[in-house]
Amino acid sequence: MAKARAIVITGNGTNCEVEAAHACRLGGFDETVIAHISDLLSGDIRLDDFHFINLTGGFLDGDDLGSAKAQANRLRYAKVDDLAEHLIDQLTRFIAAGKLILGVCNGFQLMVKMGLLPALDGAYLKQTATLTFNDCGRFQDRWVYLKVDSTSPSVYTKGVEKGLYLPMRHGEGKFVVDAPATLAAIEEKHLAVFKYSDAAYNAPTMEFPLNPNGSVNAIAALCNETGRLMGMMPHPEAFVHRTQHPRWTREELPEEGDGLVLFKNAAEYVKMNLL
Repeated sequence: MAKARAIVITGNGTNCEVEAAHACRLGGFDETVIAHISDLLSGDIRLDDFHFINLTGGFLDGDDLGSAKAQANRLRYAKVDDLAEHLIDQLTRFIAAGKLILGVCNGFQLMVKMGLLPALDGAYLKQTATLTFNDCGRFQDRWVYLKVDSTSPSVYTKGVEKGLYLPMRHGEGKFVVDAPATLAAIEEKHLAVFKYSDAAYNAPTMEFPLNPNGSVNAIAALCNETGRLMGMMPHPEAFVHRTQHPRWTREELPEEGDGLVLFKNAAEYVKMNLL
């Protein structure tokens, strides 16, 4: 029987790979592999053998060239040892095969700087946006309310009615675009999956600290037009069980944390469409 397989890419400064792998397993993936980037560059592990890529949070290459920029160049230009191809060849093949990619925090920064998001009109590898320093000028570590766009094409948000409550922790999370036309297209195509909001999920907000970084139009998450590629700054893998909630000893909470639904939807999509 075919198995739904997830890969969590680690190395060069990522630090959320264990949580991400745990979330994949809880979400319903039959196999989850944590792979160092060197395993991919050596050819020992191939993206073709998986259905779901997790690009996790952390501080890739110490953010020395800006968050995830060095890794974006590495994934785009590095050649795979013993194979007549570059790693980007595997990645573009993965996308063309209808598979899923989720980038969280540093992973979102990576996807944007590689041009995997928003990839308007399918123009992959063309960077049209970035994530830069928070307006407050300092690292933020807090929980945020995320209002969902129920008309988004994202395959990850099935069943999310109003929004999610998730932790975030970043210093470069302000989403900006290269031109007004890019932002207009994102809004018109409903690609801004989640926006920072008030506690009642009534409306997006630019008010600090509800919007912790000053992202344009309060954008906290973005998908491409297929809905299969998504990036977000808050961490869904960090809230998959009620005991991870900051008030779990004081409130009656569901057993599952808000973030788990994204991984369950990913696993369901793979089993329904890719096996």
